Amino acid sequence: MLPEDGKHELSNRCVELVSLASGLAGRVHPTLRASIGDLVRSMNCYYSNLIEGHDTHPISIDRALAGDYSKDPEQRNLQLEARAHIEVQRMIDHGEAPEPVVSRAFLQWVHYEFCRRMPEELLIAGEDKDGKPVKVIPGEFRRQLVKVGRHIPIDADDVPAFLARFEQAYDPSRLSKVEAITAAAAAHHRLLWIHPFLDGNGRVARLFSHALLRHLGVGSELWSVSRGLARSKETYKQLLMAADADRRGDLDGRGHLTMAGLQEFCAYFLDQGIDQVKFMEGLMEPRELLRRMEIWTEEETRAKRLPKGSWQLLREAVVGGSFPRGRAAEITGYEERQARTVLGALLDLGVLVSPGPRTPVRLGFPATVLERWLPLLYPAMPSR
Repeated sequence: MLPEDGKHELSNRCVELVSLASGLAGRVHPTLRASIGDLVRSMNCYYSNLIEGHDTHPISIDRALAGDYSKDPEQRNLQLEARAHIEVQRMIDHGEAPEPVVSRAFLQWVHYEFCRRMPEELLIAGEDKDGKPVKVIPGEFRRQLVKVGRHIPIDADDVPAFLARFEQAYDPSRLSKVEAITAAAAAHHRLLWIHPFLDGNGRVARLFSHALLRHLGVGSELWSVSRGLARSKETYKQLLMAADADRRGDLDGRGHLTMAGLQEFCAYFLDQGIDQVKFMEGLMEPRELLRRMEIWTEEETRAKRLPKGSWQLLREAVVGGSFPRGRAAEITGYEERQARTVLGALLDLGVLVSPGPRTPVRLGFPATVLERWLPLLYPAMPSR
């Protein structure tokens, strides 16, 4: 179930991914990681749902996180779906998920936590032979045969046995670090090939991959492979499908499925990880980030949408990671009352955030500023 790597093409990619991810983590202030984590969870949710054909505007996602839902039922459902994805990933990032990651218990937990937060209208997986809606039960493995495009997954009765083999084959404790990272790519395909749940397998697989890469010390809250998969969605789906195929001849591995197809998918998956780490490293380069933020702040101040003194506080949040509210006067050089007014304006906009009225403030990344601060993070889209 692991791809052959005689020419070390996959292992070389794993080494590069480890090096780049480690470099990115070392360049980001520990406190700033929390702000980037909030941003990446929203981004991961946006792109993972986009692969499923659900396009939820980042501003709508921000509103959902604030409990501000659309009156339009369809938009509200998409907002609830987005919030569900973010909350589950946050639990994974905060160490609240069961272990080990490569286990039936973990997969069922992800599916349960995601689906129990979903609106009932999005938990319908077609109709049965009598025309009645088939409901998805959170955390429950499927009990019927399904078809996904041209792929007909294994019989429902065989799911437990295949998942037991899945656990054994991709258990990181049995593999070297490089093998385990390659296995994370292979496991992504094999999990979707098994298709253990009636619906929601794509989201579960991508959250599983995020958790497994984190467990291996490669993934983090600083980058998301889902952005790369979504931006090359057709290639992603084509390579998944190609890896579903039977062997291409006697020299194509020893199992039932094509080894060459699995190798191609793993190379693609690792390439997306490498590309996304490089992208986030460039986007979060401190000097460039500060330059973009300063230009935006100057424009907003001239337009009187921000009070003077805003830039000093924003810069401190980037350079220092966070600062106590009581330092606002010192940082701006203003009197206490005026400094509180400036700080309050930035908190109201969400460009600075704080868990409570007495806790330090850190940088925020509301969707309204992303196009200017972090260009190309999302595809170009109309404002809402």
